[in-house]
Amino acid sequence: MTDTIRSANADSRPRRRARPVLRVLAVAALGLVVGLAGAMMPHPASAQVRIDITRGVVEPMPIAISNFLAVDPSGAPFDSDIPGVIASDLASSGLFRPIDRNAFLQAPGEMTPLPDFADWRQINAQALVTGQVRQEGNQIAVEFRLWDVFGQSQMAGVVYRVDPKLWRRVAHMIADQIYERITGEGGYFDTQIVYVAESGPADKRVKRLAIMDQDGANHRYLTDGQDLVLTPRLSPNAREITYMAFRNRQARVFVYDLDTGRQRVLGDFPGMTFAPRFTPDGRSVLMSMARDGATSLYKLDVASGAVQRLTSSQAIDTSPSVSPDGKRMVFNSDRSGGQQIYVANADGSGLQRISFGTGTYATPVWSPRGDLIAFTKMNRGRFVIGVMRPDGSDERLLTDGYLVEGPTWAPNGRVLAFFRKDRPGGETRLYSIDITGYNERLIVTPGEASDPAWSALIR
Repeated sequence: MTDTIRSANADSRPRRRARPVLRVLAVAALGLVVGLAGAMMPHPASAQVRIDITRGVVEPMPIAISNFLAVDPSGAPFDSDIPGVIASDLASSGLFRPIDRNAFLQAPGEMTPLPDFADWRQINAQALVTGQVRQEGNQIAVEFRLWDVFGQSQMAGVVYRVDPKLWRRVAHMIADQIYERITGEGGYFDTQIVYVAESGPADKRVKRLAIMDQDGANHRYLTDGQDLVLTPRLSPNAREITYMAFRNRQARVFVYDLDTGRQRVLGDFPGMTFAPRFTPDGRSVLMSMARDGATSLYKLDVASGAVQRLTSSQAIDTSPSVSPDGKRMVFNSDRSGGQQIYVANADGSGLQRISFGTGTYATPVWSPRGDLIAFTKMNRGRFVIGVMRPDGSDERLLTDGYLVEGPTWAPNGRVLAFFRKDRPGGETRLYSIDITGYNERLIVTPGEASDPAWSALIR
């Protein structure tokens, strides 16, 4: 259960989508209950600190993240661990600069009921995070508060009651709350990334399905490497993965259930050229298949297995991705001679080419916000990750290299993950970058990695 500690000025808009049914047993303790505030909030919300993340280069905001107060011995293992994860999450966004704790003038126990804001202004903190951890039966209660230092007001406050094993998830959820309250955009820290883990020599490459938290924690392999796996894609509820695997040179499409660990075959598709991607409702997948001398897009009903053809020409149509409202799709096709990006209605009608730049385009992916399409571009021997609007306007190139490919969106539509190889024979690694083209960061994995897919928020 979570108790929200709000001020009269706190934003009370709905925060999250409904929690997937398959996660109720695992995180039932994280359901939301709105409560009343107990701290004094003397300044209006209009005076509160804010980051405008639409301006491109942003000077990171100095933020102080205090160790949490361990109310009893049971809280001691988490009083620094939880703030540490919060600080790491916020720093990774490039929008926050956690202040070194050695500079702090107040200890956790000295900030009840209110911090001395003058001490935090003295070290140039614009925002302050405080909290406490206590035992409640077989659960821990984790309370946090976000303070506007110069406005001397509480901006947010929540109590999470959870199984102690979920402490890292609580830290990510708190980081999401802070990110959202200060930027006005949805957070993306309580998420996972599924990818293809690669190892072995080039002529005997082993490719396994793997998954981890977005910060690299809780890493685990999902397949044993006997089959060559490609292009994993997560369902909208973040609990299923569809991917393509080759066994004895035959392509098979699987769905992997993350809650049970079970895999099932969607079908054998020897002519398929690109792995399926879920539609926003999770009931169907889109994929491309080569039949009768043409490679076209098809829609597969997950429950019945019924297949519907969506495009029909002598061209090669691949890499479909559906808009978040389910009404349109984007894909790449060579029907104009070179490989370009097209949009169409969900049934394949209303076809329109939207890319007209130099080079060839591939792997378009619709943003979860619906406002942008990410893509890979190849031009003069270089690869580029870029974005454009759904009508093809405002094309922006974010990063380039010897090989950069496979963009995937964080659920807030502000950050992309992709994979990079810097030279022939070099290692393939995962990276993230924001849509302004700044803050490119390595995503740490145990070994080489490719084909990332970013989940929706887990809850």
